[in-house]
Amino acid sequence: MKVILAHKFFKLTGGAEVFFRETERVLRENGHETMMVATGETTQDAPENLRLMQAPAYDSGGTLQKALSLPRAIYDPSKKRQMADLIREFDPDILHTFSINVHLSPAILSAAAKASVPIVGTFNDYKHICPNYKLFHHNRLCTDCLGGKFYKAAANSCCKESRALSIASMAEAYIHSWIGAYDNFSHITFSSDFMAHETEKFWAGRNFSWSKMRNPFDSASFQPSDEYEPYGLYFGRIIDEKGVDRIVDAARDIHPFEMRIVGDGPDLDKLRQRADRENLSNIRFLGPLWGDALTPVLSRARFVVVPSLWHENFPYVINQAFALARPVIGARRGGITELVADGERGLIFDPDTPGALAGCINQLARNEDEARQMGQRAKVYSDANFNDTIFLQDLMHAYERAQDAHRRHRR
Repeated sequence: MKVILAHKFFKLTGGAEVFFRETERVLRENGHETMMVATGETTQDAPENLRLMQAPAYDSGGTLQKALSLPRAIYDPSKKRQMADLIREFDPDILHTFSINVHLSPAILSAAAKASVPIVGTFNDYKHICPNYKLFHHNRLCTDCLGGKFYKAAANSCCKESRALSIASMAEAYIHSWIGAYDNFSHITFSSDFMAHETEKFWAGRNFSWSKMRNPFDSASFQPSDEYEPYGLYFGRIIDEKGVDRIVDAARDIHPFEMRIVGDGPDLDKLRQRADRENLSNIRFLGPLWGDALTPVLSRARFVVVPSLWHENFPYVINQAFALARPVIGARRGGITELVADGERGLIFDPDTPGALAGCINQLARNEDEARQMGQRAKVYSDANFNDTIFLQDLMHAYERAQDAHRRHRR
């Protein structure tokens, strides 16, 4: 099978780029011919099957420059022409897109639709139903745009707390709705049932083909440690929707048990200052540690905390924790509960209930055997469900569904 895979970035900036690259790797290593499309700068080590396009300068320059770049960020005819040329050259069986808004724009979908190429969309955030991607703003969950009421985004200034950006995102959502951008998808994949069901609520009355396809991840390649040291761990971006402040809230009630926080982000200095001001000696901020630097900290933790306030779809941090036999204390949000399974591979807490997180931390802090058993179950579950074989099966199923839906549509 010949597949074009498109994502807005090639450079690794987070889990979405990992998903994009790993999907391509699994296809290529199993004999399929692939071509990747993204935006970014060409580097010497760029793979031969990568085509880079230029992203619009929508967030740089003065007001006039941003205004002139906005139409291309919403729908870029030049990207449509470039994708049409690539389709003629490569002759794909499938176009598989990930996050394409702004940088590539849904114009590339129009090119594939015109060329009668089935399109699979992998949705890892809520951009298709929510102008700010998150169903969350100003420290609260939000479904205000339900029913196509995208003007609520402007009223709420929900996109990075900027009225101008929120108005632009509102316009983007309305235009994509008017032109039927999402109608071009032959099939859609979601990593969690939660995101699929939220989409069904927002797209009420719309019939669309979808299946579940969880993160590509080789769990068995990770060798867990038998050490369960007396500390809990958070690792990830330190920003309001990640709920790291809930860990600081819990600090006094779990003392002297230690929580280590790995990562950086806009809320890091604020939380550090708060911990110093309140003399919370059992909170340690380790800064950003990734890859080999993170492994020894993660592999010996008693457990990992995922305290998200927004509806996380399918956090890679849970994959990493489970692969190293660490249980997870996760917030009752989005797809987190589907992975953790309260009492089996960790514990679930309500992030809006005072004391709930502290109670879960204390439970596993005081019961190493329980944490160890949960971690071992997590490893067994992870190895069985997250490997190239399972992922390729799900991927081929999605492609077959897309081709079937495309044939029915043409008839």
